[in-house]
Amino acid sequence: MDSDRIVVSKDGAYIAYDVTGKGKPVLLIHGFASSREQNWKSTGWIDRLVRENYRVVSFDLRGHGHSDKLHTPDAYGDRMIDDVLAVMQASDLQDAFIMGYSMGAMLAIRFLMLHPERVRRVVAAGVGDNYFAEQEPWREKVAAAVLTEDPSAIEDDEARRFRIFGGQKGKDRVALAACMRASRYTYSAAELKASQRPVLVVAGERDTLVGSPLALAAAFANGRAVVLPGKDHMTAVGDPAYKRAVLDFFAAAS
Repeated sequence: MDSDRIVVSKDGAYIAYDVTGKGKPVLLIHGFASSREQNWKSTGWIDRLVRENYRVVSFDLRGHGHSDKLHTPDAYGDRMIDDVLAVMQASDLQDAFIMGYSMGAMLAIRFLMLHPERVRRVVAAGVGDNYFAEQEPWREKVAAAVLTEDPSAIEDDEARRFRIFGGQKGKDRVALAACMRASRYTYSAAELKASQRPVLVVAGERDTLVGSPLALAAAFANGRAVVLPGKDHMTAVGDPAYKRAVLDFFAAAS
């Protein structure tokens, strides 16, 4: 981003964030190994939301972008929820529309369940059936791949793509591996049903990484799903149909 604002989180970590535009507040939470610049700015999301008269707050998760790079798994997990609260407080947000992508979507769901009073509506994108699956073996595989020096030595195609993405200039692979290895709390379908906030779950039709969004959306008392035709995990992020669905979803709020 052009400039950073910095807030100190509960444990002393420095979190970089930015505020753009005026209007109803939207808080954006990016995905693993990405950043607010890569996930939301370069895909046109921030500019589009500002044009639609939203006040957009975006930040770099710890271990990512311009925020502190911490190298132990215990520095992540729910400490990232503390970062969301710190950014909201620094931005003077009592509540907001929350949108997360992939890992950011999982954090958005966790935030919704812990702090429903701070949430107007949630968009959980780049997640689906995998939310309910056992993820420890897969996350360990990705963490090990991220730390591999030579990407060509990684046999698993999916893990190799994460290594290449996480190896882009300016990214800290040790911090990313620690983030991937951190404990993450997920909810059962019965637990999610207790949430009354509207939730939009979005995923690409060809997103084999996360699967269909239908079951996850159905788990919420007020959930709905959008499947993006022909899109996978990477190509869905900036898809015009995704943007239209989110804008309609936000506009429907009373």
